[in-house]
Amino acid sequence: MVPRVLICGDIVWAHDEVRQLFSGIADVILMDSQTRADFLQGLAPNGRYSGMIGVYRHNTSADFVGVFDEEIIASLAPTVKWIAHNGAGYDQIDVAACKRHGIRVSNTPGAVDEATATTALYLILSTLRQYSFSERSLRAGTWKPPTVPALSHDPSTRTLAILGLGGIGSRLAEFAHPLRMRILYHSRHKVQSAPEWCEYFEDVEEMLAITDILSIHVPLRADTEGLVGERWIRKLKKGAIIVNTARGKVIDEEAMIRALEDGHLSSVGLDVYPNEPNVNPRLLEFPTVTLLPHMGTENQDSQRRMEVRALTNLRDFLVKGAGSDLIPEMR
Repeated sequence: MVPRVLICGDIVWAHDEVRQLFSGIADVILMDSQTRADFLQGLAPNGRYSGMIGVYRHNTSADFVGVFDEEIIASLAPTVKWIAHNGAGYDQIDVAACKRHGIRVSNTPGAVDEATATTALYLILSTLRQYSFSERSLRAGTWKPPTVPALSHDPSTRTLAILGLGGIGSRLAEFAHPLRMRILYHSRHKVQSAPEWCEYFEDVEEMLAITDILSIHVPLRADTEGLVGERWIRKLKKGAIIVNTARGKVIDEEAMIRALEDGHLSSVGLDVYPNEPNVNPRLLEFPTVTLLPHMGTENQDSQRRMEVRALTNLRDFLVKGAGSDLIPEMR
């Protein structure tokens, strides 16, 4: 029998690629459930989704069926052996449950690097030069805020620290280097391929003490939730800036807001939040912060690459037994 795979979430740009990748290899079934209960019923024996051996997953599916938690993973487990997730972050999938049930998970590293790093660079420039604050002032008919010179700095006078020099962090370093910023980084291990101008700090607190802008690029896991908390925030130089394009829960939001209130942080640039799409209204009280609605990969070029990469991982599982982008917890 031809194997069956399930598309769970949106395919926006890669419809032709779906046909090309799976023609003659698998029957592709589109998830059309509007509720979690209907989805679980469809996964039951003899349900319309039964017998699937692989799943393509996009976060938009959570709007209808919720995250892939233990309940959903257990329902997939009798037959599904691979979940090809579209996205670099995969915190909406219970990876531990997948491991228990023998389901492997892939993501889409690399496909998101340029778009997310570009977003981080914008947040750095906006908070350093107060571009977002100034634009809002212009739109309100008040021209530019008189406080801008006292709040602004040229990038060439600032030290940028990158927390997590993976694909996105490395791309940001490449973008920031021509601006003549001093660039530091901390990762679990020194990155052998890092250029010599990218300085490694084994001791993260030593790095924070000389940092003007901290840009966060670590995945959200149990060990990274609240990683940037009170202690690390207070280790930063007074007047420092935090930029986050990773996941909102990597930062202790309350500690960050306290540091904004007492002036230890001069600004933050955020594209991610702990309880999206809800944004803490206290953040809106700070005119000098730059806030984006999680749009790091919101462009058609990156989204096409992500869709194709996730679909290719699923196709490679069917043809070769494994995709190329198995998540680190399963290597």
